[in-house]
Amino acid sequence: MQFSLTGGNRNDVTQLMPLIQTIPPVRGRRGRPRRRPDTLYADRGYDHDKYRTQVRHLGITPFIARRGEEHGSGLGVYRWVVEQSIALLHWFRRLRVRWEIRDDIHEAFLRLACAIICFRRLASLGLC
Repeated sequence: MQFSLTGGNRNDVTQLMPLIQTIPPVRGRRGRPRRRPDTLYADRGYDHDKYRTQVRHLGITPFIARRGEEHGSGLGVYRWVVEQSIALLHWFRRLRVRWEIRDDIHEAFLRLACAIICFRRLASLGLC
């Protein structure tokens, strides 16, 4: 898995297209592996016609919440998984605020935290 690490005060929407370009092929079915998802779910921070057009041009259907509208878009069902993952990573104080200057050290702590979270989840299910 590849990470795209950017500065702390960067707008997320600037990394949308590079993120989509780095999606690895999905294996498992016969034929050529898929390179892109069918749909993209995003919050209001990605609400811009320029990026909607770019995502559609790649053959991906964007479901991006609109600014100024109520929360009844239904995107919360899918976003909750991401919010929960970020909350789990915030258990680790060192990841809450990035203190490391070097990217590789920060990435190592991030991977270690993910491994600990997975281990704790498996242990709570009695699988470890």
